[in-house]
Amino acid sequence: MPLLDHFNPPLYPVRRWESFHGQWASAIATSLNQALLPKDYFAEIQVHVGSRVEVDIATMNQGRSADEEQSENGGGGVATVRARPWSPSVAAMSMLAIYPDSIEVRVYTTEGGATVVAAVELISPGNKDRAESRRGFAAKCATYIQQGIGLIIVDVVTARHANLHNELVELLDVGEKFMIVDEGLYAVAYRPIRRPNDERIDVWPAALSLGKPLPLLPLALDKARCIPLDLEAPYMEACQRSRLPVPAAAAAS
Repeated sequence: MPLLDHFNPPLYPVRRWESFHGQWASAIATSLNQALLPKDYFAEIQVHVGSRVEVDIATMNQGRSADEEQSENGGGGVATVRARPWSPSVAAMSMLAIYPDSIEVRVYTTEGGATVVAAVELISPGNKDRAESRRGFAAKCATYIQQGIGLIIVDVVTARHANLHNELVELLDVGEKFMIVDEGLYAVAYRPIRRPNDERIDVWPAALSLGKPLPLLPLALDKARCIPLDLEAPYMEACQRSRLPVPAAAAAS
């Protein structure tokens, strides 16, 4: 399946890249859950795009029951204790912040509770649009790696030019020799190694090209385990789900 340009005509703006990236992330998660992940592991997608914050833990107001209404009105029943609303004082300072776009697949292990062990990040235009956004994305990736979480980043964004792997290398301050040639699209897999007297990050970079198939990359899990993630098959599935033009030869294969 040749890689399509989702950020320029004829696809864009008629077909939205956000919708396709969501489909692609979903197809990756499905392939991991159905065929690749060992027992006691599972994959889920996380999508947060735009200038908003989404909270994973929320307090929901589901309305008051008839008994609660009756209790408040003196109608008997068990009295309910309601927490008094509280607000902090005005903040002493307020700093500007960047919350990076996140279109990712997270892999969890259920051993000892759900814990993130790997992530696949599909880079968005917002991750590349300015220096602050690029640093924010690099910081997120660095946090994953430094926590021992395996990572793959995939950049098929043609609308903006920036290399976020190189931003990560600069942030980690490991030297220019680990940078890749900044000439276009790419995907990079990272495996953090955390053993006594052996702490390092294994790196597998792959150049991407429009009109060419996508690569297979190692997705590192915990316990020094890797699984093969073929980006090509989920990409083709996402194209078919989205009813994007799939060449006859690719569809036949």
